[in-house]
Amino acid sequence: MMLCFELFQDDPSSNMVIEAIKNDKLHQMERNLKVLAEKYIMTAAKLIAPAIETSFASGFDWCVDMVKSSQYVELANDLEINKAITYLRQKDFKQAVETLKTFEKKDSRVKSAAATNLSFLYFLEKDYDQADRYADLAMNADRYNPAALINKGNTVFVKKDYEKAAEFYKEALRNDSSCTEALYNLGLTYKRLNRLEEALDCFLKLHAILRNSAQVMYQLAYLYEPLGDPQQAIEWLMQVISVTPTDPHVLAKLGKLHDDEGDKSQAFQYYSESFRYFPSNIDVIEWLGAYYIETQFCEKAIQYFERATLIQPTQVKWQLIVASCYRRSGNYQKALETYKEIHRRFPENVECLRFLVRLSTDMGLKEVQEYATKLKKVEKMKEIREQ
Repeated sequence: MMLCFELFQDDPSSNMVIEAIKNDKLHQMERNLKVLAEKYIMTAAKLIAPAIETSFASGFDWCVDMVKSSQYVELANDLEINKAITYLRQKDFKQAVETLKTFEKKDSRVKSAAATNLSFLYFLEKDYDQADRYADLAMNADRYNPAALINKGNTVFVKKDYEKAAEFYKEALRNDSSCTEALYNLGLTYKRLNRLEEALDCFLKLHAILRNSAQVMYQLAYLYEPLGDPQQAIEWLMQVISVTPTDPHVLAKLGKLHDDEGDKSQAFQYYSESFRYFPSNIDVIEWLGAYYIETQFCEKAIQYFERATLIQPTQVKWQLIVASCYRRSGNYQKALETYKEIHRRFPENVECLRFLVRLSTDMGLKEVQEYATKLKKVEKMKEIREQ
């Protein structure tokens, strides 16, 4: 048969016949049916494995044994890898690793797939040396495996060798031009290298493939800002909001961009929305509180700075601002009580003591001398420390 085939190859007309037979409708139908059958077998195994035995692992092992004794014996390895991935979904990393390690002596394709998954698992667990080792193993088994190249690039990336990481991502793209993970990571690498135009090119290409990816659109907005085009940054963030309307981080970023552009009312709108969805972002809280102080609504500012004191109870500045707001709004009694509480918790705070002296003097309180003496003592101690 081999000799006949070689003789046919020398005959151009015979070659055309063979090529036609290879890709005729019957052959295409057979190939499609084979793919469909494999899909059904894999799906059936995933469905019945947890139910047919006392444990998911035993059920999967039974499915593997059945496949090994059938005409689809080559699917057994794929099923084993799927078993490891199921362990991963169940957050059983130990079992996933043990299952994948059994493939280290298999044929190159299976070995590469298993090593790729192992590299990914170790990377998630921040064991970068093991992740690097298995990425190398996967690449040695199959140099054209884009996932293996991406994993290798990732292990180099965390070591901050960004130039080398970029080379692995580019090689993955040469092997599979539609590999979105490689393109995304290459964009991030160019960002780290401050090659912003090249990073922008990567994410624009990605956007053409993943039209509704909020992550990609956010990266584009992030890049347009340092490239000196805040309006484009705002437009991309608006697209992100159309996909994820409740993202507090994006809303805060929109607030900041509008604030930088001098549009306080729009900035206030987005910061308020951000606070509504996530009322613990200290930068947003500070901006909103400062906005109300600036617009002479100190009473409204108090609620934001009081929240800041709950989030950062050891930061005296928030409590001082709360006291200052009471003082500015004319509520001197509440301001005095707040300053007294601050003094109790932070007895060496000079600013607090100065306001206690001032308020006690204005209100004609007898404690004024006590606070004045404490103030002098604290200022003296501060002076000694500085010397």
